[in-house]
Amino acid sequence: MKDKGTSISILLLSDTHGFMDKNILSHAQEVDEVWHAGDIGDITVVNKLKSIKPIFMVHGNIDGDKVRREIPGEQYLKRGGLNFFMIHIGGYARRIPTKIREKINSRPTDVLICGHSHILRAGYDSNNLLCLNPGAAGHHGFHQSRTMMRFEVSNGKIKNLSAIELGKRGSFI
Repeated sequence: MKDKGTSISILLLSDTHGFMDKNILSHAQEVDEVWHAGDIGDITVVNKLKSIKPIFMVHGNIDGDKVRREIPGEQYLKRGGLNFFMIHIGGYARRIPTKIREKINSRPTDVLICGHSHILRAGYDSNNLLCLNPGAAGHHGFHQSRTMMRFEVSNGKIKNLSAIELGKRGSFI
């Protein structure tokens, strides 16, 4: 883990539902860490990502016993002077459930990371909490386009936040 003064690049993905392709792995090679916000689907997804970069993740609602035994349901991470709380089902800016709000308020939290909705979103809550959801990188679900996010953390700030489109759901090209 890098200190506050050092910039760290992160690939954020979610809802792979057991799917992993060269495109995702290629993006993983370009960052310092990979974060997966749940609905991993199969432990092979974790193993492929682990073979490339350090990975930090949470399990999601579709993940079975094997994934749940190895991967926590929540993660608190500190990078580049920011505090992150990652959970699979967490809501989004201005619509954070009371239970999640209580968890956020119990520890210093600058950024809420979640998945589940299959909708890529980034926005600030009324409390200046940044909420990030990378959408869905897999093929299972209602989403039209497979997506992820990439960002850097440095000196207490998120920098160069970008959406990554991986192609249409169901397209293996």
